[in-house]
Amino acid sequence: MNSGTDTPAPAAARHLKSFATLGARPLRGSGACTVLAGALLVPQAWLIAAAMQRVFVEHAPVRAVATLLAALAAVGVSRALLAWAARRLADEAVETVRLRVREQLARRLVARGPRWLRRQRSGELAETLGGHVDALEGYIGGFLPARLEVVAVPLLILIAAFWADRVVGLILLFTLPLAPVFMMLVGWGAEAASRRQLQALARMGGHFADRLRGLGLIRLYGRGDGELAGIEQAAEGLRHSSLKVLRIAFLSSAVLEFFASLSVAMIALYLGLTYLGMLDLRGPPLDLATGVFCLLLAPEFHAPLRRLATHYHDRAAALAAAGEMARLLDDDGDASTPPVAGALDDTGARAPTLRVDRLALRPATDAPWVLRDLSFTLEAGARLALIGASGGGKSTLLEALAGWLPPAAGTIHYDVPPRIGYAPQRPHLFQGTLADNLRIAAPDAGDAELEAAAEAAQVMCFARRLPQGLHTPIGERGFGLSGGEARRVALARLFLRRPTLLLLDEPTAFLDPDTEQAVLRALAEFARGRTLVMATHSPAAMRMMGRVLDLRDAHVRASEAPA
Repeated sequence: MNSGTDTPAPAAARHLKSFATLGARPLRGSGACTVLAGALLVPQAWLIAAAMQRVFVEHAPVRAVATLLAALAAVGVSRALLAWAARRLADEAVETVRLRVREQLARRLVARGPRWLRRQRSGELAETLGGHVDALEGYIGGFLPARLEVVAVPLLILIAAFWADRVVGLILLFTLPLAPVFMMLVGWGAEAASRRQLQALARMGGHFADRLRGLGLIRLYGRGDGELAGIEQAAEGLRHSSLKVLRIAFLSSAVLEFFASLSVAMIALYLGLTYLGMLDLRGPPLDLATGVFCLLLAPEFHAPLRRLATHYHDRAAALAAAGEMARLLDDDGDASTPPVAGALDDTGARAPTLRVDRLALRPATDAPWVLRDLSFTLEAGARLALIGASGGGKSTLLEALAGWLPPAAGTIHYDVPPRIGYAPQRPHLFQGTLADNLRIAAPDAGDAELEAAAEAAQVMCFARRLPQGLHTPIGERGFGLSGGEARRVALARLFLRRPTLLLLDEPTAFLDPDTEQAVLRALAEFARGRTLVMATHSPAAMRMMGRVLDLRDAHVRASEAPA
């Protein structure tokens, strides 16, 4: 999935903006609460300065400033409540965006189809839906509210500073632009470093997941030490890329702290020299309240920028993650599979008639041809066995009939939209119970319905020997079952789906003759009134099908002995 070339920044920025709109409502609420909390800094500073003026300069008793202190407490409580509300709303926005983006990515994976998925590293895809989506958290919940705060709060503080003392206002005004300029320069490097870190993380995730699945084979061939060294090398590369991101993050914070400290120091120096009578840049004398007010506002003027700097590397990481996700959301490649004529939906009630005209197929755009100039017609409710040498195109043809693979030339046409049931040569079984794997085809099926389908597909022949029958857990990819048993589970799933078109790839492979006969009898009974296409090497299956299509010469003929 990672091609090694960087996704153009406009595409990444476009996707990042679209992701943010998914949580727009709580984000707006969080931003409003953040700005209100920042605006309350001005009355808070004024209340503190006024109380100090009354007590230390005018020598008023403490009870004389009780009203000011009560107002100060009210402002403090209000700011705390607004900060709490802003955080809650930001967290809500983050969860909404995570859920919606993962849903978009999952839908895109489904739309790309199984053939494209087979060519990808599942570890990298899992990292995209996991770590890449999580990388949006700091941007959505931190950077966006901080960006809104930077736009509004410093402006309010600047107006208050000019109202109190124009020199302090000018110092704040002229030192403000320096920090964003240097942060922008640092940010360019942060985005590139974050993208490299995410790519390294995805590669490591895919590498580790692949080795974990093949752990038995690795131990069998004594490659454990070598693979451990490879994982260690990948982890070391990830460590280096992560430290580069951290160095840039610390650099951006250091740049901002330098200019913020410089601004506060200049204001403090100006106020100190003014109080000592060594500098006079204002008309009226400087009272204590004005100086304290300005000193309290000076660090708060740069505080939003500090918070933005804290989350600035989050934006870089989110932009890099959006760029990686854009490869999945935007780049069609050869992954999208247009449906065959007669869209595959669930509305067709009767068996379809299948017409194939001058069909040419190859597994991928750069792969050699496996079938060329193939034409045949299969009437509704008829059966056809596909035969030929291994690698001769039987599985590829079934995938094209299922709509997984677009024809390179020619057409596939159904007279009515078929409800397709496809049992591939290597069916995928998920970790869980046998019943869970069967319910993929019919989520609402009851135990009796499951057992009937399992009985027909000869699953119960081995399930009865298991500790918990159909409720016995199996491992990922059907670990614990033989190849023939996995095929029977796939056949039972097909029975539960009740399709109008059955596409079967070697359903009786690895079965003993008695079990094969039982499966074929059940299949013949189930296939009545349904169109059936089966790839097989079994003479018994060919006899049951009645007609065979030999892909070596594209000739349809009757089987030697009808069922």
